[in-house]
Amino acid sequence: MGKKFARSRAEHVAVVRLDGQIGAASMGRHGITTDTLEPVLKKAFDTDRLRAVVVVINSPGGSPAQSEYIAERIRQLSAEKGVPVLAFCEDVAASGGYWVACAADEIFAANTSIVGSIGVVSSGFGCSELLGRFGVQRRLYATGDNKARLDTFLPENPEDVEWIKGLQAQLHEAFIAWVRQRRGKKLTGSDGELFNGDVWVGRRAAELGLVDGIGVMRSVVAERYPDAEIVNVEAPRPLIARLVGDQVSVSDLAESVTSGMVAAFDRAQPVRTAFLHRD
Repeated sequence: MGKKFARSRAEHVAVVRLDGQIGAASMGRHGITTDTLEPVLKKAFDTDRLRAVVVVINSPGGSPAQSEYIAERIRQLSAEKGVPVLAFCEDVAASGGYWVACAADEIFAANTSIVGSIGVVSSGFGCSELLGRFGVQRRLYATGDNKARLDTFLPENPEDVEWIKGLQAQLHEAFIAWVRQRRGKKLTGSDGELFNGDVWVGRRAAELGLVDGIGVMRSVVAERYPDAEIVNVEAPRPLIARLVGDQVSVSDLAESVTSGMVAAFDRAQPVRTAFLHRD
């Protein structure tokens, strides 16, 4: 009884995991968004006798907006609760994943973690000649001269390329400003080295000031908060998942029905811009 009571009165470190691409789910992938993370973050920061919140990141990035929203929400909750946030980069914390890591008061990486990719990437396909080979006509109706920019089935327009590069430049500047704001004088590399979209393994990332130290979550937490218990915080499970023991989820069932439609829609989209690391 005494041991159980002692454990119930222990201080806690809440751990939140961010695994996967940031942004809405597509093509069978479960995305990380502010909507999916909100209940998890709230629960983590509402943990009793909380000493710190740990965010474990394993993400190549994704949506610029969602990366910013998630990072801002972490900062808001940290300020409201007066609780420090530690980020741990696992396999990869690149691009939007690194944006989120910068929301932490301290960032740690393993020796073998991949960190960085402070840049913007846009991708798409050019299929302007494909339909003609099969006798298919493209019919597109739009109002506004620029409504159909970068359409997959139209020839590439140099003016559109300059336009997308302008958007990329603005997003890149916002990314750079955020890293400078959060890392400040800890950064030791030149702008040309830090902000060219490259990635580094953990030790080099620490030398450049992109992370504060080398270490894995449990070891660092045990050293920093030796008397605290680690509490893993997860999203509430849907009813169907609880009934079948997590063997099937609602999203899995939906994906089996809609995957074909989603894939077709995804392929028809114009150029997409993201904070996403490409191998």
